[in-house]
Amino acid sequence: MDFLLKEKVALVTGGGRGIGRAIALGMAQAGADLAIASRKLPNLETTAEEIRKTGRKCLPIAAHVGRIEEINNLVQKVLEEYGKIDILVNNAATNPTMASALDVDDRAWDSVLNLNLKGLFFLSQAVARVMKEKGGGKIINIASVAGISPDILPIYSISKAGVIMATKVMAQQWAQYNIRANVVAPGMVKTGFSQPLWSNPHILKAVTSRNPMGRIAEPEEMVGAVIFLASDASSYVTGQVLAVDGGTTI
Repeated sequence: MDFLLKEKVALVTGGGRGIGRAIALGMAQAGADLAIASRKLPNLETTAEEIRKTGRKCLPIAAHVGRIEEINNLVQKVLEEYGKIDILVNNAATNPTMASALDVDDRAWDSVLNLNLKGLFFLSQAVARVMKEKGGGKIINIASVAGISPDILPIYSISKAGVIMATKVMAQQWAQYNIRANVVAPGMVKTGFSQPLWSNPHILKAVTSRNPMGRIAEPEEMVGAVIFLASDASSYVTGQVLAVDGGTTI
């Protein structure tokens, strides 16, 4: 029973496809009503219809969470619809470059850090202010094992390491308001976002060869960890990093 999310409202960014879609559907099946956000509304509307078929409500909102004015508008729309936000899943991310640390330029740096870290922090701040007034909540930030150990995507790795530290800061400073913050750090997951990596046979072989389970993950394999951290089953867990990586970080 502790794993149920009945009467909870969850906001999931990047909720139109991939890991975000899987998480949103899983939370709906656990009893939550959803608000899902990303830059492109068509993907969101498709996922929203899937969620409604489970019997739960879903509000799709087009928003760029790397822009402060859109963050505030996003939070306001969720409050207008539901009156509260119990759970925030910061899943939206970008990585427009595969350049090495010697070759990457400042435009790529700004693009990655603006969405993956700055947007994540300020959306968390805006939602935490709501949670504080409503008696608490849970924040789950989707990082990556690339934020634990450097990967072939240097700026992405830096941004995800920042997400891990940002989460620890949130956990430390907001626990007094009954807000818990934790990280789920996936290994490589078979999504459209990571397709340039797993579709390359050389990269895929390199990744799976150092994975004890010998494979990459499906998006649905991230859901259980998120539901655990979003539910009362994890009532004494905050500031932690849960790697869902098939053992890669061993």
